[in-house]
Amino acid sequence: MVRDGYIYGLSLLAVAAIVVWLTGNWAWCLPPILLAIFFLQFFRDPERTIPSGIGLIVSPGDGKVTETVLIETPEGERQRISIFLSVFNVHVNRAPIGGVLNQVSYRKGKYLNAMNPDSADCNEQNLVSVKGQGKDEGIEVIFKQIAGLLARRIVFNFKVGDKVERGQRVGLIKFGSRVDVIVPSDAFLRVKVGDNVKGGATVLAEMLETAMAASTRKSDRAAWARVYPDTAESEGA
Repeated sequence: MVRDGYIYGLSLLAVAAIVVWLTGNWAWCLPPILLAIFFLQFFRDPERTIPSGIGLIVSPGDGKVTETVLIETPEGERQRISIFLSVFNVHVNRAPIGGVLNQVSYRKGKYLNAMNPDSADCNEQNLVSVKGQGKDEGIEVIFKQIAGLLARRIVFNFKVGDKVERGQRVGLIKFGSRVDVIVPSDAFLRVKVGDNVKGGATVLAEMLETAMAASTRKSDRAAWARVYPDTAESEGA
């Protein structure tokens, strides 16, 4: 259970007890009791079995896959997987791969319905980029915590340079939201639109070891080109 669940839930149960004590009427305590049950359910945080294979990209959240699409980014073509989290889903977010955070960028925005495709660009969101290490060496995954129509707070507990493990708890989005996961274009998707996924437990995509090695070489060449541009140009001539 997330701490917020105890704060909201126990506070509302206390309100229900006070209402009964003041009025002597049990009917008046039903609304705060029902709200307490909702908050305790919303902030649940179940344990998950994290897949341990090489090159696996797991879901950062619970919900339903609403879109899988190829997109263009400044770094080239990528695949985006969008997951809608209803108020009945677990809202604790987890790291899709193990590695180092090389970008954490929070941006204010609108509160469009998370089912709206425009919410990926217009809504309040937190963008996190993870560069894989260990079993996830050679993979770079970006995921976004996106606020929805009811969501009013995005929680993320890490900063650039921090290390995370695959499936590790990293944050929370309160009250209905969306998570986008941006994976390499050559990743093999293991989910489709309409699938229900669980954070940390469901494998969204898989990178073959050959693709991971090629991605690492490409990243190394790009870093070399930034430091020694003249040498990179002569090699490509």
